[in-house]
Amino acid sequence: MLNKFSVYLLSSLSLFFLGVSSFLVGSFFLVWDYVIFMDWEILSMNGCSITMTFLFDWISLVFVGCVFVISSMVIYYSESYMGSDVDRVRFYFLVFLFVMSMMMMIVSPNLMSILIGWDGLGLVSYCLVIYFQNYKSYSAGMLTILTNRVGDVAILLSIAWMLNFGSWHYIFYMGMWDYWEFYLISLIVLAGFTSSAQIPFSSWLPAAMAAPTPVSSLVHSSTLVTAGVYLLIRFSEMLSNFNCSFILALSMMTMFMAGLGANLEFDLSSIIALSTLSQLGLMMSILFLGYPILSFLHLLTHAFFKALLFLCAGVMIHCMNDSQDIRYMGAMTSYLPFTCTCFCISNMSLCGLPFMSGFYSKDLILEAMTGSGYNFFVFLIFFVSIGLTVSYTFRVIYYVMFYNVNMHVCHGYGEDSIMMKSMIVLALLAISGGSMLSWLIFSVPELFVLPLHLKLMPLVFIFLGGWLGYEFSSVNLGEFPLSLRFYFISFFSGSMWFMPYFSTFMLYGKSFYLSKMYYEVMDGGWGEYVVSSSPLLFTSSLSKLMNYYQFNNVKIYMMVFVLIFIFSLI
Repeated sequence: MLNKFSVYLLSSLSLFFLGVSSFLVGSFFLVWDYVIFMDWEILSMNGCSITMTFLFDWISLVFVGCVFVISSMVIYYSESYMGSDVDRVRFYFLVFLFVMSMMMMIVSPNLMSILIGWDGLGLVSYCLVIYFQNYKSYSAGMLTILTNRVGDVAILLSIAWMLNFGSWHYIFYMGMWDYWEFYLISLIVLAGFTSSAQIPFSSWLPAAMAAPTPVSSLVHSSTLVTAGVYLLIRFSEMLSNFNCSFILALSMMTMFMAGLGANLEFDLSSIIALSTLSQLGLMMSILFLGYPILSFLHLLTHAFFKALLFLCAGVMIHCMNDSQDIRYMGAMTSYLPFTCTCFCISNMSLCGLPFMSGFYSKDLILEAMTGSGYNFFVFLIFFVSIGLTVSYTFRVIYYVMFYNVNMHVCHGYGEDSIMMKSMIVLALLAISGGSMLSWLIFSVPELFVLPLHLKLMPLVFIFLGGWLGYEFSSVNLGEFPLSLRFYFISFFSGSMWFMPYFSTFMLYGKSFYLSKMYYEVMDGGWGEYVVSSSPLLFTSSLSKLMNYYQFNNVKIYMMVFVLIFIFSLI
């Protein structure tokens, strides 16, 4: 009988092998422009057939390959991270279900089978968010599943709307456009916005950090949050017939809001979650500008370095006795050299530093946006958001690695060999994944002819953002940090523009107040006095009657049955 370690090792090796194979097959499909559309007939009876349809093209196969490679490393990492947990077998199966749900969603060209994968992601993510059973996890899980339920309803409505088409295979209708397709694309955009946490559904993404860190690594890199972006990439041909100005503005506001909030946050996990939200806003924005392949490229490169970033943060939190406050960290390079190296690699890739993985997608995105002919507002928000990304990244690096030694005593620092092995593969992908994918996807180099000052603008904002991040975080003794000097602005920005309050208390607060009033008037008021505590005779006889009914309900049922039978005979 295999022990638990070999089960983890075997499953991660199998997933890794499947992922690499899928990636290689996807590369061949891209080179040869080849697509397999597979119908699997499950049941056929009286001319009615139930079929399961799969679409294997280069987009689905390359994405499945990336998801499998990342999840294999996360499962291998979990063997050490969740080693002392009582329910680690349950955790392993939940993660495996999560990955399979994502695969089901990726390879489906049919809205019905997409719903199976989509609902599987929502349900399993709820089970994983409430994995550590406490009140904070319960409320975070409820916020996650209820927000994603809005997206499920949108998918269900779009399934009903596609009865107008004649088939649920959305892939058949990409090249056409009619006025009533506006409603279908609106529902799909709503589903994509809830899953990818765009404004006004952004509050669930930082709340979902209540899940264990390996789950966060999967959710925030390549599974749940990217499902919405992937769905909209599939529907991008329909989006090209649609005026996307309003939804583009929402995506850019998400990108800007998350970048601003991450600069004022002190929780390491929340900073990385807001960083994910910012990158999702970037993917959505360039998608609505009309560049779906660029959005897909950034989706893949982001998956590599964000998974690595979460795994490094997991080791740091583990060593800090589960403390996530960056103000208690500092000088970690002395204790965790390899983890800090991987942390810097993933952060540099996130910033878009030249020739790292994120550079190849981010630079192309900025050049495409500059050449797209949109107005100055779009231009400004894009470049400011890039600067904010670099700013919060350098702030985190400064606090974690170069700040004073602020940790508590009795912390056990030690790097685990299993965790380190899983990080090596992701670090290599975070360095070379972007160049490999861009050479693969763009067989002919994309050429954007821009003036010198526009060409150098991304580099200017990267260095400006890095300098600002250092200035914001360096505080001398006896000084207030910048965030405390302008407290209202920092509180407003740091609380995600009050969106968590809108999503939770402001929605149900009035109904709670109404139910409190009803309780005081009815149950705790005259109802209590008249029925329960009244000295009148009928209350005691009423309670006796109720007791008789309660304890003799079988006799009463039989008596009523006999009476009804007699009356029916008469």
